Amino acid sequence: MTEELFREDATLASCAARVTFIDPQGLRLDRTVFYPQGGGQAGDRGVLVLPDGAELEIIDTRKTALPGEIVHVPAPGQHHLLARLASGQAVEARIDTQRRQRHMRFHTATHLLCALVPHAVDGCSITAAYARLDFHMVEPLDKQLLSAGLARLVAEAHPVRHRWISEAELDANPALVRSMSVRPPRGQGRVRLLEVDGVDLQPCGGTHVANTAEIGAVIVTKVEKKAAMTRRVVLGFAMPVAGAG
Repeated sequence: MTEELFREDATLASCAARVTFIDPQGLRLDRTVFYPQGGGQAGDRGVLVLPDGAELEIIDTRKTALPGEIVHVPAPGQHHLLARLASGQAVEARIDTQRRQRHMRFHTATHLLCALVPHAVDGCSITAAYARLDFHMVEPLDKQLLSAGLARLVAEAHPVRHRWISEAELDANPALVRSMSVRPPRGQGRVRLLEVDGVDLQPCGGTHVANTAEIGAVIVTKVEKKAAMTRRVVLGFAMPVAGAG
């Protein structure tokens, strides 16, 4: 299994690791700071740095069919570097921190949106460019009111933290689960809860900022009816004002 360092500290930018397996899918490491695609959040990108300083570009990170294993997908055209790697090889795993930070800000913002729209979620996507949530509901949503609500929760600077509970505790509190489309991973005996203090509490394995103030200026860019029982809300970062500095 890959030791998932990002679960406890999403601010880690790099770590020392060793290659454990290489196949056509990519490389597996004994430990990593790379978040694999899952829960609606895109996988991390970055580089694996070889002992001589050469950098193998990683363009995606994904889970495997085996629980707890993560594949780092290299960019095409790097056969000369891949040929130098073998099981047991020491590398430095280094993520694209700017891209990760956008994921963290957007992912935390979706939790604020869940607090503003008290309906089940039946779709989610978190990228560096935008985030969206699909809510199972029929009522219309007001884009300006949602943007104002997000701005208020960001400005209130709520602490964001995580903790672990047992699967039995989750079973005893099914209302914690807000998502209809992505269920909390099971089989390891525990489930990770993400808490925005006084705002939101639900199972989540993604990466987040430590305080809502770190989200910055985020707005609702679109609200649309996707189906009879689905309302989609898309988030974006507010554009900086020209000349502001």
